[in-house]
Formats: sequence, structure tokens, C-alpha cells
Amino acid sequence: SLGTPGVAYEKRWAELFDQLDLNKDGRVDVNELRTGLTDWGVVRSEVDEVGRLLWEIVRMSDTNHDGQLDFEEFTQYLRTHEKELRLMFRSLDRNNDGHIDVGEIQLSLRSLGVNVSTEQASRILQSIDRDGTMTIDWNEWRDHFLFNPLHNMEDIAHYWKHSLMLDIGEQLTVPDEFSEKERRSGVVWRQLVAGAMAGAVSRTGTAPLDRLKVFLQVHGSSGVSLFGGLRGMVQEGGLRSLWRGNGINVLKIAPESAIKFMAYEQIKWLIRGSKEGGSLRVQERFIAGSLAGATAQTIIYPMEVLKTRLTLRKTGQYSGMADCAKQILRKEGVRAFYKGYVPNTLGIIPYAGIDLAVYETLKNAWLQRYCMGSADPGVLVLLGCGTVSSTCGQLASYPLALIRTRMQAQASADGAPQLSMVGQFKHIVSHEGVPGLYRGIAPNFLKVIPAVSISYVVYEHMKKALGVGS
Repeated sequence: SLGTPGVAYEKRWAELFDQLDLNKDGRVDVNELRTGLTDWGVVRSEVDEVGRLLWEIVRMSDTNHDGQLDFEEFTQYLRTHEKELRLMFRSLDRNNDGHIDVGEIQLSLRSLGVNVSTEQASRILQSIDRDGTMTIDWNEWRDHFLFNPLHNMEDIAHYWKHSLMLDIGEQLTVPDEFSEKERRSGVVWRQLVAGAMAGAVSRTGTAPLDRLKVFLQVHGSSGVSLFGGLRGMVQEGGLRSLWRGNGINVLKIAPESAIKFMAYEQIKWLIRGSKEGGSLRVQERFIAGSLAGATAQTIIYPMEVLKTRLTLRKTGQYSGMADCAKQILRKEGVRAFYKGYVPNTLGIIPYAGIDLAVYETLKNAWLQRYCMGSADPGVLVLLGCGTVSSTCGQLASYPLALIRTRMQAQASADGAPQLSMVGQFKHIVSHEGVPGLYRGIAPNFLKVIPAVSISYVVYEHMKKALGVGS
């Protein structure tokens, strides 16, 4: 064992250092750490993870930057890390009996938004419990985590954040949860910038499919097919016309993300009160996320109307965004900038609710089965869960999105009757049947995988460029 109760800290640390210093040169390097910890069975994760962790220990503690740890640096690391572990142990030990049991593990993970079964919590406990008592005392806790990748119970929750990088063209997703530490260090804004850049590149890459979706939502009832619509757009305005409306679609990412994030933080504070670092439960995230989404949409909604009009414009109809706004204002008045606002706002509820519910279900299904190996589920699992949940959310809110787009486009079709939301719904169902509510959904789904792939790659590169760790 790494320590026995009652032995003075300094003496125990000296014994530890002596055991790790294999060549007895008074310094411990990464290879000696790896060998010693593997022999003790302390480090059981995969080789890459071990190497990353050990370099991290040396990097944090190596004050003279010689790539090794002398005794003073080694004890400084242990002193700091044990203090963190002691605080963590106390926060988990809710009844203050000096032991952590299965229920306390479940409660701690649940407070971070990760639900695990009793069986799963027992398996986590057994991986730390050395004496078979089905509880973890301080010595077992310290020995397990002293050189172990899981610095914090939040690490499991951290990997499962519903990531900013998934931009599938609809900004209705619930914002991410950020820790107090992330907010203080300025990581939040750098991540938002990385997310906005990823969204801009992703939307530009999939703009032709987005324009085709809007075209079919508005003109699909006239029997236009997927390829017919694409061919018609190219014939009318050339290849460049496939990117009509993309400029404003990209432009609205930054204000919408920033407003939504700030609104979410304020609403979260109202829900939780002033509790330090409290994470919201799933139901609370749904309420806060929906309200934050509605706030952001209310403020930037005129840009949504402009996007639809610019996307559907004929060659030469508008000279640019400003001209489009002027013409709408002159011909239809200020109210035109909020056409379709009600179905748009109502659409946030099924989207956010189903997106969160599906993501939580998939996340917990993965954790129940595989959590023991590593806290990190890997990129493919995270992208897969995010993509499936966002797609389900889109599917549920699609009829409202279609009605919104038709209402936004109404004045474009001169002389046509100005239908309300209910009027649009009745008109579509009576003339085209229920399938009419899903016009344009094929190009919408076709763009999901390329959009997610592009935004993930750009997001990761932007994070590196801005100095944000994973």
C-alpha cells in the first residue's frame, strides 16, 4: 500500500519517493513514475492515458523545469494533491462517518447530472475498495487517486457535456454547463468563440442543402423534387446562388450564442439561488435552456426573417442585407420582422426537451455499460449521442419550423393571403396532408452528418489555436 494510518506524512512521502527513485539519483522522471506505479497496481488505465497523466504531474510540479522531480517538488505535488483529495472525500462523505458508501457515490454523480444504478455505483466503489468492506475509507481513497487520472468526480460529467461543437444549423440546443473555475479562467468565452467559428465553417459548407431545405419548405407543394429544386436554383442564379442567405446565417451565430449563454447563466442563477457551483438537474436545464433560447431568438429574430427572405430571393431582387431590410420595412412595416415568431418560439420546447431527454438516455445507457474502463467515452460515442439527440429534436419540432418559414416568406409571394400559424397548419394539412408538414426534411437530414463532422474538426482546431484544453 502507499500508506499506513498513523505514519507521519513526511516519512510516508520519503518512503514513496525512495521506492520510485529506481536509479537513486535523487530525482524521479516519467519512466520511473510509470514503472513504480504500474508495479503497485495504482495505474490501471490505458498506456496513452498513463503517459499523458504522468507528464501532467511532472509538468505541474517541476518548478525548475529540468523534466524530473526532486524530493521537494515531489512532496509539494503530494501536499497539494492530497489537500484536494481530502476536500473531495469530505464532500462525498455526506454523513461524515469517515467512509464513502454506494449511496453517496450515486448522490454525488447525480448532483453532476450523471445518473448511475446501484449496481454501477457498486462497481465504481469496488474498484477503489481494497479491504472488501463495500465502503471506501480515506486511505483507500487517497491511495487510489493520488496518481490516478480521475482528479475529480466532475471528470465523468465533464466528458458528457452536450458539446458546443455540434452545429447542425439550428441554434435551439440547450447551452453547456460551465464550472466556476472555467468561468473565472476565461475558458468559457474562448470555447464560445471556437464554437462560433466551427458553426460558421459548418454552415458555409452545408449552405446549398440548407437553401434547398428552405426552398422545398416554401415551394415544395408545387411538386418540386430534391434534384429538381437544386437544378432550378442553379439555372435561376448560377452555382453561387446556392449560398444565398448564408452570410446572415453565419452572422447571427455570435450574437445568438452570446445572448443565449448569458441568459442561461442568469436564469440558472435564479433557479439555483446563489449556490456556488451548483449544477442544474435535467428538468431545470430544460427550463433554463428553453427560456434562454426564447430570449436569444426574441432579440435576433429579425435576422431570421432576413435570412429566409435572402435565401429565397430571385436574382437582382435585393442588393444585399441592408437593402432587403429597407424593402421589408418600407413595404410591410416593423411587424414583418416578427412573422412566424410564435411557431418559432413554440418549436424550442419540443426541440430542447427531446434533445436533452434522448442525450441523457444515451449517456446513461453508455455509462451503465462501459463507465468502469475510463471516464472518457471517446469522440465517436459523444458525437453519435449528440447527433442522434439533435436529430430527434429537429424531427419533433420540424412542422413548427416549416410553418415558421412559410410565415416568414409570406410577403415574398405577393398577393397570397396572409395566414396565421393555425391558418398555415390547416392549409398545409388540407392541401398536402400530414406529409406536407415535413417538406424539405430530406436535405435537412442529409446535412446533419457533414455539418457535425465539419464543426467538430474546426472546433477542435480552434480550441487548440485559442489554448483551450479538451
